[in-house]
Amino acid sequence: MIDKEKRNDRRHTITRGKKTDPNDSRTPAQKDRDRLLYTSSLRRLAQVTQVVAADVSHVFHNRLTHSFQVAQVGRRLAERLLAVYPNQVTASDGLDPDVVEAACYAHDLGHPPFGHIVEEELNRLAGEDLDGFEGNAQSFRIINRLAQHSPLHRGLDLTRATLAAVLKYPWYRNANPEKPNKWGAYHTEAKDFEFATDFSGNTFKPTLEARLMDWADDITYSVHDLDDFYRAHRIPLHLLADRLYTRERDVLFESAFQRHADKSGPWADSPGLKEAFNQVIVGLFPLNNSYGGTWTERAALRQFTSQLIGRYIGGTALETKGEECILKIDDHLLREVAMLKELTWVYVIEAPSLVSQQFGQCHGIKQLFNIYLDAAQSNRQNLFPPFYRDAIEEAKGDVREVKRTVIDLIAGMTEDQALAMYTRLTGVSVGSGLDEILR
Repeated sequence: MIDKEKRNDRRHTITRGKKTDPNDSRTPAQKDRDRLLYTSSLRRLAQVTQVVAADVSHVFHNRLTHSFQVAQVGRRLAERLLAVYPNQVTASDGLDPDVVEAACYAHDLGHPPFGHIVEEELNRLAGEDLDGFEGNAQSFRIINRLAQHSPLHRGLDLTRATLAAVLKYPWYRNANPEKPNKWGAYHTEAKDFEFATDFSGNTFKPTLEARLMDWADDITYSVHDLDDFYRAHRIPLHLLADRLYTRERDVLFESAFQRHADKSGPWADSPGLKEAFNQVIVGLFPLNNSYGGTWTERAALRQFTSQLIGRYIGGTALETKGEECILKIDDHLLREVAMLKELTWVYVIEAPSLVSQQFGQCHGIKQLFNIYLDAAQSNRQNLFPPFYRDAIEEAKGDVREVKRTVIDLIAGMTEDQALAMYTRLTGVSVGSGLDEILR
């Protein structure tokens, strides 16, 4: 293990070694955090679905509010571990709350319009000759290639520690047989990927800060989506929490276990999952009726979600094994979070109304891809915004580069932009010729 001073020097190394402002008193990690907070790629997430569109009948979380909450939970996790486990942190590859917060802001930047269903469609459209499309890899591409911070370089020029913390899956496509459908970078960002993974020395193992970002994401997703869809009368928590009414829980368990028939991870322990769910919902959920919006109900629900987040932050620990620092999360808490996340899948994501909507969204994305790819290959670059037009010209006819640029364009749209461009380019509703839609 390298000594602490050398380790910190390596953690805080920036990718391009540009000059620093002597009047800027921020640490390198604080600069990373601020650059990510102010990038337009983060603002875009205000119009990107978390589970369902945020502008229909109920104020659901969107990807931006989700990212803010992940950042808050991630920071609190890091601060608590620093305070409670100082010796273990010293033995780790480093732990900085600003790095964790920065990684949390970055974790969903690559999320395309309309959710995971479009992520899968873009991966299919990318094809085998490219590196596919994966939201995590796209996030890494954004912070290193597509986002802007300075006219002197591309990307945000983040430190090695933050780049490593963003890599939830620190490997290329098809490199890890245990997770063939997940990867963290494309080969187009090989230099930045190697720079980041050189810090940890293990391209299959996320850093402690990356693991905290991932756990914060799981906590936030499980708790706040539950809150959203109970309020919207889609998840019947009052029935699931009823000690005498077991039918609703039986239906949930059956659906959840069918979805995870491979029994991987926490799903290997069905009795344990049932026990965990009963403890957290039957034992803790405070309301016995469908949500009506009274003051008492609002306060009770807020107290419940706050209690859950505190429960999962407080149940996170560190331990050392030799020279390695291990993030420890109680198996019971992992089973609780797994079951809470499953509520959204069973009651919302797999509902016929959302499935039919997603079918239409994928059809629109496929049409956009074909139109833009044909335009790029037919010398109609004026159909593209200037940023992407420049990228197509720089590709000099390289089909792979052109296809990647088309995917960058579509993945970087808000949902309103994707719908507006689809209706315009297909002639459904061309709109005003003075409205650029994309810039």
